[in-house]
Amino acid sequence: MSTDSTHPPAKSTEGRTLPVAALLALATAVFITVVTETLPAGLLPAMSEDVGVDESAMGQVVTVYAIGTALTAIPLTAATAGWRRRRLLVTAVAGFALANTVTAFSADYVLTMTARLVAGVAAGLAWAMLVGYARRMSPEHLQGKAIAIVMAGIPIALSLGVPAGTFVGGFLGWRVTFAIMTGLALVAIGWILVAAPDFPGEKSRHRTSVLRALTIPGVVPVLAVTLLYVLAHTILYTYIAAFLEGVDMGDLVGLVLLVFGATSMISIWVVGSFIDRGLRTLTVAGIVLIGAAAVVLAVLAQSPVMVYAAVGLWGLGWGGVPTLLQTAAADAGGDPAQAMLVTLWNVAMAGGGVVGGVLLGVLGFGAFPWSVILLLVPVLLIVLAARAHGFPAKNAGVHASAAMSTVRRVSPPAE
Repeated sequence: MSTDSTHPPAKSTEGRTLPVAALLALATAVFITVVTETLPAGLLPAMSEDVGVDESAMGQVVTVYAIGTALTAIPLTAATAGWRRRRLLVTAVAGFALANTVTAFSADYVLTMTARLVAGVAAGLAWAMLVGYARRMSPEHLQGKAIAIVMAGIPIALSLGVPAGTFVGGFLGWRVTFAIMTGLALVAIGWILVAAPDFPGEKSRHRTSVLRALTIPGVVPVLAVTLLYVLAHTILYTYIAAFLEGVDMGDLVGLVLLVFGATSMISIWVVGSFIDRGLRTLTVAGIVLIGAAAVVLAVLAQSPVMVYAAVGLWGLGWGGVPTLLQTAAADAGGDPAQAMLVTLWNVAMAGGGVVGGVLLGVLGFGAFPWSVILLLVPVLLIVLAARAHGFPAKNAGVHASAAMSTVRRVSPPAE
């Protein structure tokens, strides 16, 4: 596995250890990103009442966040490619501090939506550079583990951060929750400035455009897998409460999600331990585990025990997926591929909400696990077919570096 594909790896990395403090600072940035995005789901009734709109209108604060990320990840990545990395990450986290502060004090719907759009833009900027940043500060042979540490912020945010924020919002008010998120963002900025090493941005002659990155072998398979995989997961995750209500477990949503979060943390640990030498195997294993979980939910969901078992398998399969896909994208095409992955990830999340709503209205809750199975079949086939590039059996870094070098030789530098 190589470092950020657009930069030469550091020399003599075998003896170096992981910069844990710096990686945890990046993981905190990930935590802030995910909690900021999903927190309104638990605070929606109170937010809608205070701002003076109905819940369906207030629910669009999540949609506009995703739109901000999807629309700006690629152009902002290109526009800021020359920025120093620490400065860029601090700017992104400062965007969250600003957006959450405005949200905490706003009584106007349009102003609140604007703040959420700014948060989404900050997320697009952060997601597109976090993996490359983590890789550049870590020894080459430990880069997968470094990404796993940073991506651990996702399951921690979902299993602990959002429930805690919802609890605080119910006890002290939703505005206090967003104010706390501002405080956490400011702490993260200080932590990044103290602990994270700085790196220069890319010189113009070394940059690879997004369109040019699509010609690199392996990039398209990774992006196709991302779109279908995240769509499958989001359909079920977004409507898990509706599914559980349908199988008479509607009062156990919190416990079920706790099982999912706990097993996701185990998945993160496993992926972090073995990704540097087994990305392909881990990716296939995750698909199989989630597929098995979907089969159990499709045919045995009347048993609460089997539902818990299925959710456990789902968490084991899914927890490491962000790390696996972002590593595969970075190996294949560097930061341009990362920007495209962020965009497609958010498109899939938005699409999952729409598709899931249609399925619920037309076919009922029982269609959710079957949709997961249907979408995972092409995901598995693409991963198996991408043996040489995208999800290679070995020497991922060699393939990536060679592919990027080839693109630069045959293409003029992007300005």
